[in-house]
Amino acid sequence: MMGLGLDGYDPDSQNDAAVAFRIRVVEDEQRIPLHQHRKGQLILALRGAITCEVENAMLMVPPQYAVWIPGQVPHSNKATPSAQLCFLFIEPGAVTLPEHCCTLKISPLVRELILTLASKTVGQLRLDATSRLVGVLFDELPQQPQEQLQLPVSPHPKIRLMSETMAEEPAVWQTLTQWAQRFAMSERNLARLVVKETGLSFRRWRHQLQLIVALQLLIGGKSVQQVAQSLGYDSTTAFITMFKKGLGQTPARYVANLATTSQ
Repeated sequence: MMGLGLDGYDPDSQNDAAVAFRIRVVEDEQRIPLHQHRKGQLILALRGAITCEVENAMLMVPPQYAVWIPGQVPHSNKATPSAQLCFLFIEPGAVTLPEHCCTLKISPLVRELILTLASKTVGQLRLDATSRLVGVLFDELPQQPQEQLQLPVSPHPKIRLMSETMAEEPAVWQTLTQWAQRFAMSERNLARLVVKETGLSFRRWRHQLQLIVALQLLIGGKSVQQVAQSLGYDSTTAFITMFKKGLGQTPARYVANLATTSQ
C-alpha cells in the first residue's frame, strides 16, 4: 500500500517512453507538496478523487478522468482518503499532448492500457509487446477530450484567499458583496479583478468552484441534499440545476455513472 509518493522511486531517472504506477492513498499521506518532474505526468483517478493545483488553476479529477501535467510544471496534489490512482509518466516528446495543464475524460480503452502498463515490471518495459502496447496508448491519448473540471486561480493574494476560503466554507462565503466588504473595495472593482485574474465573471468562477467542491463531497459519500446544504443553496432543486448546467447530468446520475465506470 502506498501513499501519494512512489516510495523513493524517481520516474525521471530512466528514459522509457512511458511508465505507470498504481497507487492506493493511505490515510496520513493524502497530499504531496509543490514539486515537478522532467517527464509529463497523467494522473488517472480509479476510485475517489484528486485535486491538482498549479500556478493558475485548480483541477479536479473524479473517477474516469485524468489530469495532464506537462513536464517541468510545478504542482501539488491532494487526494480523498483511500483513493486509488494511477500515475503515468511520459518522456518529453514521446507523444503530442496539450502544452498546458488540463483535465481529460479517459475512455475505457485508454484506462485499461494504462492499468496494463502499470502491471509491468521494469524488465518488461523493454519487451516488444510492451512497446506495442505503449504505441497503441500513444495513438489514443491525444484523442481524449478535455473537460472543464478546473478552476482558474492566480497568485494574486485576494484571488488565492477567495478560492481557498470558499472551498473550505462554501456556504458562508458566497457573494461578491461579502468579499468586497472584506477587502474594503467596491463590488465593481472586485468583479473586474476576478475577470482580469481568472478570465471568468465572479458568478461563473464561483459556480466552477462549487462544482469542484460538490464532486468532492458527492464522491466522499454525501447525499445530494447534504451537498446542496453544504454549498449554501436554499433548495436542492437549485443545486441540481446548477450541477446539470455545468456537467450535463444530475448529481445522482453523474455519481452513478462514476461508480459504474470505476469498478
